[in-house]
Amino acid sequence: MRYLVFLLFSFFSFAQQTTKVDFKTATGYVFIDPIERSVGGNIKYEFDVLTTIDTIRIDAKNMQFGGVKINNRLVKYVNNSKELLLFYGFKKGKNKLSFEFSSLPKQTLYFIGDFNCKSCTNQQIWTQGQGKYTSHWFPSFDDVNEKMIFSLDVVFDARYNVISNGILKKRSDNLYQHYKNRIQTWHYSMQKPMSSYLLALAIGDFRNKVVASKSGIPLQLFIQPKDTAKFEPTYRHSKQIFDFLESEIGVKYPWRIYKQIPVEDFLYAGMENTSSTIFAQDFVVDEIGFNDRNYISVNAHELAHQWFGDLVTAKSGKHHWLQEGFATYYALLAEKEVFGEDYFYYQLYKSSLQLKNAAKSDTIPVMNEKASSLSFYQKGAWALHVIRESIGAVAFQKAVKNYLKKYAFQNVETENFLEEVKKVSNFDTTEFSKQWLENNKFNSQEVNVLLNKNKFIQQLVKVQKMRDMPLQERLTEFQTIMQSEAYFPAKTEILYQLKEVPFEDKKGILLMALQTNNIKVRQAVAEFTDEIPLEFKSQYETLLNDASYETREIALIKLFNSFPESQIDYLEKAKDWTGNNDLGLRTTFLLLTQFAKDFDEKQKEKYFDELVNYTSPKYESSIRQSAIGAAVQAKQPIDIQVLKNLVNSTTHFKWQFNKFAKDYIRQLMKNGDYRNTFQTMIPQLPENEKIQLQKLITE
Repeated sequence: MRYLVFLLFSFFSFAQQTTKVDFKTATGYVFIDPIERSVGGNIKYEFDVLTTIDTIRIDAKNMQFGGVKINNRLVKYVNNSKELLLFYGFKKGKNKLSFEFSSLPKQTLYFIGDFNCKSCTNQQIWTQGQGKYTSHWFPSFDDVNEKMIFSLDVVFDARYNVISNGILKKRSDNLYQHYKNRIQTWHYSMQKPMSSYLLALAIGDFRNKVVASKSGIPLQLFIQPKDTAKFEPTYRHSKQIFDFLESEIGVKYPWRIYKQIPVEDFLYAGMENTSSTIFAQDFVVDEIGFNDRNYISVNAHELAHQWFGDLVTAKSGKHHWLQEGFATYYALLAEKEVFGEDYFYYQLYKSSLQLKNAAKSDTIPVMNEKASSLSFYQKGAWALHVIRESIGAVAFQKAVKNYLKKYAFQNVETENFLEEVKKVSNFDTTEFSKQWLENNKFNSQEVNVLLNKNKFIQQLVKVQKMRDMPLQERLTEFQTIMQSEAYFPAKTEILYQLKEVPFEDKKGILLMALQTNNIKVRQAVAEFTDEIPLEFKSQYETLLNDASYETREIALIKLFNSFPESQIDYLEKAKDWTGNNDLGLRTTFLLLTQFAKDFDEKQKEKYFDELVNYTSPKYESSIRQSAIGAAVQAKQPIDIQVLKNLVNSTTHFKWQFNKFAKDYIRQLMKNGDYRNTFQTMIPQLPENEKIQLQKLITE
């Protein structure tokens, strides 16, 4: 009980701090040691004490401090491993605080690759502090309501590029005699206040290109040297998206520069750090990969956050939809500009089906800090679409513009936005809030009316309703649609409906589908054709030439299994394919070589060794994950090195990969041989891997 009281008091005290103390500026001098995986340096804060307060708290997880001064005088402090607590030395009005710090962060600041390796090229350091995690590497404020102007000097090896928030003022040399390489300091500066969770660092071997937006904002686009040929497809439409959002939102981009940096093993798709978006390497694509998984949606979403989340920030999790709902909706509007109206409505349609299904079991409304991501993002976006369609695009833009200008660099609640909507329209915001924000139900009736404004959606729904009709009653309509300019989902729906239909009855439609030359339609032919008759073999083989790695992979597997006599020919065609960033297509090729008849045994062994290599910690988690599954499937008896690399994966910082590894081990241990092998491996493993494996074995 005593501990609970202390926790409640501590939370209450900190929640009250922003009303009594206003931190204005933060100036950090940070030194990062990639070998020790440590961070340290010194920080200077300027703050105003607004009213009497007995304790000032700075969030700092597992840090050490020294030289703590307030107004240039050393002061006593308390370090409770979560906060730096200050009791003396400050006065009402303006104050200055300075101190030294050091830390070995267990999260938020991530180190990729081996910085001891001279021949390695993938070494990176990056941060992910969204929510309240920046305090793991930089003493700051978990409370999003505490905004200040940051300046950051970062000391690091001059061979790398160091990227942070704001403008790079200069780079200066430092002389550290015990370092073999030249050391530099990168001096970054913001001009406007921001929340601490938006403070960011990205360090690595990057090249960059600067493109000017229509309004003159420099768009600095980074990429690794090995990916320079992928620059254009990766950043395709970036300037168009930026110019569109600035115009559509009606408020000038609020910062002086916009940077985008792809990093390896990033925890999420992207993160909208103020002026500097960090995103996942998986979105770095070539011309073909662009058709499978491109960066456009994430690009637009994270950019929209520069206004919705960075310029204006929700006061609490209850109002989180003001960030994610807005970013999702404006990303859709930007994608509409790039891909057209049918694309826009199709995305709304798909999310409506998800939300309708989720509402059956999800009882938490949008305006609740425990709401699901689907609610914050997709239902939030739908709520905005309802308002925009109800009051008109012009009035909606005016309300958004007024909202952003009024609350720029401040924190907001839902009512702040709805008040601006009321000022420009007669829209019933009270009823709207009850229906869309405070209610877990999904208003399908209203949604369907809005979706039916689009003719393609009408056509798609009509085709879907034909699923239970006799085939002969559908064929004429199917042929008409397949030969028309209809948006591709209507055509893929047709192919889905014909999946179980005998080949002779659907042959004509399949040929028409291939002749559309639409990548997604042809991919549906690949996916929904399970048995490939000999007479259809040559036509199906054309899918191996499509500008889609996903289509090629599907077709390669199905052709390999359907025509054993042609396996060597298919493997010869695919031997130089690599695919997207996860090397999924290469992994599939390597797996198939292990099952090919009459395949050279030495080559087979060489390819298996390559597959095992991809399971190792030298590679990104997406590569390792697909390789581990393929390697286990390919080799009997059990390959010990693959299993060791699988166990190693359970200690990976990326939670998605970590979860995959643990779940896969659980699945394998249902087989007694695997369980015995895992048990005999334990003495050979590093301590942290031993602990993880023992936990799984004893579950």
